[in-house]
Order: sequence, then structure tokens, then C-alpha cells
Amino acid sequence: MPSIPEATRLDQTTVASLIATDALCQRVRTLFELLDWSVVPESAPDLHHRGHRPHSERAYLKALLLKLSEQLTYCTTLRRYLVEHPLLVLELGFTPVRDPQAPYGFDVERTVPSARWLRYKQQSLDPCLLSALLSATVQALLGEIPGLGETVAFDVTHIYAWVKENNLRAYVANRYDPTHQPAGDPDCHLGVKRSTNKEQADGSTKEVKEYLWGYGSGVATSTDPVYGDVIVAEVTQPFNENDVTYFHPLYVQTVATLGFYPPNLTADAAFDAWYIYERAARHGGIAAIPLNQHGHPTFERDPDGVPCCPIGLRMIPQFPFAHTHGYTALRFRCPLLFPHARNFTCSHPPFATGRGCVKDVNWEPGGQMRVTLDRRSPPYQVVYHQRTSCERVNSHGKEQFGLAHPKVRNQRSVAHLTTLTYILINLKALHRARLTNRLLLRSRLA
Repeated sequence: MPSIPEATRLDQTTVASLIATDALCQRVRTLFELLDWSVVPESAPDLHHRGHRPHSERAYLKALLLKLSEQLTYCTTLRRYLVEHPLLVLELGFTPVRDPQAPYGFDVERTVPSARWLRYKQQSLDPCLLSALLSATVQALLGEIPGLGETVAFDVTHIYAWVKENNLRAYVANRYDPTHQPAGDPDCHLGVKRSTNKEQADGSTKEVKEYLWGYGSGVATSTDPVYGDVIVAEVTQPFNENDVTYFHPLYVQTVATLGFYPPNLTADAAFDAWYIYERAARHGGIAAIPLNQHGHPTFERDPDGVPCCPIGLRMIPQFPFAHTHGYTALRFRCPLLFPHARNFTCSHPPFATGRGCVKDVNWEPGGQMRVTLDRRSPPYQVVYHQRTSCERVNSHGKEQFGLAHPKVRNQRSVAHLTTLTYILINLKALHRARLTNRLLLRSRLA
């Protein structure tokens, strides 16, 4: 806590005693003590700077975390809340403006930054600094939760932009025209929230899509049945990006934060891509993801991954080659024609041309795992069920911290609020983990 000069009404010792007995200040202190503030550089005072000494970056970060923790929607509400709690202003670390006539020895109105400046700080936070704070919470949780990170789940949730185009009660011409950028947010993009098949009167089905303007928040989480859910990595993108594009930045962050490669991965069918399975296959685990053929026809395979022709015969491998999609493929040919022709006929049309059936199969370990994985086996089910940790984290962020409808109007602010939200969720998980470990220790010693 920064010191303030001796006041005529309350001295420094009395103010410190009041803060120590204030329930709100102590609750905030208990929460923020869990963060590793060493990753936030402490700004040194400029002796040649005239006027009021600027506030530290830590004070702004604590204030913005408090805004989410206390469910204060707007920066104007945050400022009013701080002005109404002068002791909390000192606890957060704001540099007080001396006023001997004020009850606590400083002018709280002049000390607390304006709402406009708080909005600016909310938008201009250093994303690397926020990522370091989130990573620090994961490092602390790794020391409390054994086996954390052995399975990592990936998911993407939607975030509504604060624009009238998302308000169905307001009339907007060309509401879902992707070429008409909403005036309220220059960074948001149009995307599909969900797609369903609606039955028509004649018995046919019609695909119905629900659109929204906004952003997507991708998260990587790990869970434990005793300690709960932990957010390992996060990234925010415009909502027009496909879910699978979130995987690479999330995976890189996950490995950098954990310090090791997670053996098992899980996600929904939108993440069904061979390179995701490749990460698990290379490190001795599995990727529990539902198979999604993306409209392509399926064909039978033997247990070792070798494809079968349309009449059920095992095809013959010919040669490997580098596929244009970035993987090593193996070409398989008709067993009735290769390595030499046999005295058999086949009704399949390619056989009559003398070329026979040809299949180019992804022969990378991940490509083979994708098509040979037994998705009814107990190991698959155990890993896949941990995917729900992402859904719980997303639900927590939306219901308790208003993540679904942030009241900001640009991508940087949305991304910063998302990271701050996940930092708070991890702080609460860290508090639970330490409390659980203390209780377990007491029960062992008893």
C-alpha cells in the first residue's frame, strides 16, 4: 500500500488499521495475493516529472480485475464504486492526491482516474503482460494439482459484439450483410452461431443458420475430479474464423505454459483434423475427437489402417509421396490389377479402364489414429468426457462475469476482458486447490 502524508483527521497508522479491518479490502487482498505480481514491472517514479505521479500498472490491472469480480459492467460504474470506497483505492495501489482536510488524508475524487482513462487503459493493456499473468496462475496450479495437463480440452464459444445488429428488437436494414460493417464496432465479424435442420411441412428438412456479429473465444482447459477446471490457454478472434483455426495458437500457448507436451487431447467434431491427432500420437496419447467426414464418403479399413476396395478386398500399397495438404500419403491400388493382373473381373467402373481403384491415404501417425481409433473404448470415453471442462468454464465466464455480452466496442478490449476473466477463474481455482490441500493435509495428520 502506498504511504500518504500525515493527515490532520486520520494518521497513516489509523488508515492502515481501517484497511486491515475492512471486509471488502481484505477480500480483495486475499484474492490478489494469489497472483504473481513479479511479472508486472513496477514503474519507477520520474524525479523530473512535474505534477501528480502516475499510477502504477498494477493498480490499473487490479482495478480492472475488480470490475469483473464485482460484476461492474461499465468503467463509469467502476469509477463510482472506487470513489465510494476510499480505503479500497489505497488497497489497489493508486497514488493518492494529498488533502489534509479529507477524512483519509487524500482527495479520492482527484485520485481515482476518470472513466474515460479507465476505458483507455482497458483497451491499451499489454496482451503479453496479461498472458504472463494467466501463465503464472497455471504455474501455481501445477504445484497444487498433481497430474494437471495430462489431458487438455479445446473449445470455442461465441461473444456478442455490442452493436444494434445483434438486437433483434431493433430494426436494422441488411442486418446480416457481411459487407455492411456495424458502426458500433469496427472489428467484429459476422459468423454462424449454430446450424440446425428444420423440418418443413412437406416432410423435407431445411438447414437454418443463426448468425451473430461478434468474436470467438477459444480456450484450452484441464480438469481434475477433486480440484475442478483450470484454463491453460486462451485466444480471441473475430467470429468468422473456423473453430479449428484456434488450435495452433492454443496448443503453442499450452505447451509453453505447462512446460511439457500434453499426451491426451480432446475436442468436439469441429476440431477433427489429422494434425491434431498427430500431436497426441507423437507424445504417446490419444486425441478423443468425434469423427467428422466433412461430407466425404467413408470406406472400410482393416485394423492396421489399410483401405479396402468397394468389394471388400484389401488394397495394395504402391508408393508414398508428399501430399499437397502437408502430410505423407501412401497410394493404394486395386488388388486385382496390382502388382499384376489376375484372372478376376470386377463390376466397379474404374476396373474396366484398366486403372482400377486408387486411394491416397494419409499415412502419418495422426492420420492413422484419426481413422483407426476405437471411439467406443473406455480409454477414449475417459478422455472425451473431460471435454465438458471447456463448457463449464465458458458457462462460468458468461453467467458470472458477463463474458457473452461485454460492453466494449473493439477487439482489443474484448480480448483483454476475456483474458482478465480467465485469470479470475484460475485465481478462484487456485484458492480452492490450496484450501483442499490444507484440508487433505489435516486429515492425514489427524
